Amino acid sequence: MVVVIFAFIGVCLLLYYLFYLGFVCFLDCDIKLFFYDKFGKSVDTLSGKVVWITGASSGIGEHLAYELAKGGCKLVLSARREAELYKVKTNCLAINPNLQDHDIHVLVFDVRAIESHQRVFDNVLSTYGRLDVLVNNAGRSQRAHWEQIDLAVDKEVFDLNTFSVVHLTRLAVKQFLHQGGGHVAVTSSLAGILGAPFSASYTGSKHAIHGYFDSLRMEKLTSNIKVTIVCPGPIQTDFLAESFTENVGEKYGQQTEIASNKLSAQRCAKLFASALANKLDEVWIGQASSLQLTYAVKYYPNVASLFMPYIGTTYIQKMRDAKVTVAVEQ
Repeated sequence: MVVVIFAFIGVCLLLYYLFYLGFVCFLDCDIKLFFYDKFGKSVDTLSGKVVWITGASSGIGEHLAYELAKGGCKLVLSARREAELYKVKTNCLAINPNLQDHDIHVLVFDVRAIESHQRVFDNVLSTYGRLDVLVNNAGRSQRAHWEQIDLAVDKEVFDLNTFSVVHLTRLAVKQFLHQGGGHVAVTSSLAGILGAPFSASYTGSKHAIHGYFDSLRMEKLTSNIKVTIVCPGPIQTDFLAESFTENVGEKYGQQTEIASNKLSAQRCAKLFASALANKLDEVWIGQASSLQLTYAVKYYPNVASLFMPYIGTTYIQKMRDAKVTVAVEQ
């Protein structure tokens, strides 16, 4: 009888994971986010909330600002490029005529300048009196051979993608504890779930983000502080031009290809906004091929170890970048 029960449980688990692998063929996000996006709370439930987005001048951050503007949020838009931020602000005001000029606050700063964090944070509080949601979206990818990366590059990547995020979030969490609650979100990556080839420093920085923010979530389980980690796969943004390489101060500098296997920044932002509205813990966003690969590596590691050598890094590069960005050494 015991053997039958365990066999039944095993079959149920197998069917459960097979369902995930199969159903995700028709999705552009994980199943939980799919259902919340369809049947959960809409972005309108965030109306009137003060949301601060870093990396808001382009890409996912820009389009997330538009989605939140539709929902009536008061926005703080941050990045280094002032002109682009004001363009985003103008577009937000056009999207929702109910928003006033003072509802969209442009705050220019470089997130890597940690010594400026307290000053800019105080600026947000003096402008709106509170902060409800902090979205840590600023960051850069990387293309380089693992063994060729200068250690100084690893430090640069972590300063931007990890340590600046952690420091700014700590200020936010202290404020949330003081005001009785709040919500912090961070843009990670599917590279934070599995190892991405030729992006070692970037992958390491995103894995670190999961460690920091999972720990934060566990510590604040009984508080009114929510933590959301958003993990996009290949998204149609101009990320390659700004990507780190193996050399200090160098950018990859190539144009990002337009490809059908990449999700649009608009769609990614729509799903991101749904994750915020429903206060989801962790969400995966991307086309089916990248999601299936992530599920397989995450939940079937022994099976994945058998087929990954046959897939190879060339396939993964084309899935991510629509071309080979780093030559594979034989």
